[in-house]
Amino acid sequence: MAQEPEYIYPPNSLKSKVTVDASSVDVVALKQAELAIGGMADEYLEWVKDDIANLQGAYEKALADPSSGGEAKEDIYGFAHDIKGQGGSFGYPLMTAVGNHLCKFIEGIPGDLSATQLTVIKVYIDTLRVIILDRMTGSSGKAGERLLMGLDAVVAKVTAKG
Repeated sequence: MAQEPEYIYPPNSLKSKVTVDASSVDVVALKQAELAIGGMADEYLEWVKDDIANLQGAYEKALADPSSGGEAKEDIYGFAHDIKGQGGSFGYPLMTAVGNHLCKFIEGIPGDLSATQLTVIKVYIDTLRVIILDRMTGSSGKAGERLLMGLDAVVAKVTAKG
């Protein structure tokens, strides 16, 4: 007969060391930080264009030299991860969503990049460009939904083919 499992609940000693109340958050400092980030939106557009150009370069490297697939794959992932991390902070949550999608797509590739996978990566790069060129801030409503649904459909189709 199986023995009943014993549940062990570790103590949460961190909780006792941190107090959370109205004095814990400096509202003025938080507002200043938000204003500073908001003021950097134009700079973000330049940074992200550089990230997209670097992403394009890594894609082209993988396309031109399939033996560089592992290194190019890491580079593509790194640039996509940067884009994912910054977009929402500057009012471009679609950039974050697409960067996240691309990261997950790359994570699901066990070996080198195939020609089909490179085509999908190119679709991601073009989607990122469209978001920036069209200044698709916020969720961008139905257009944003259609972009994400389209990417999901492309990945599902490629994944189904193997």
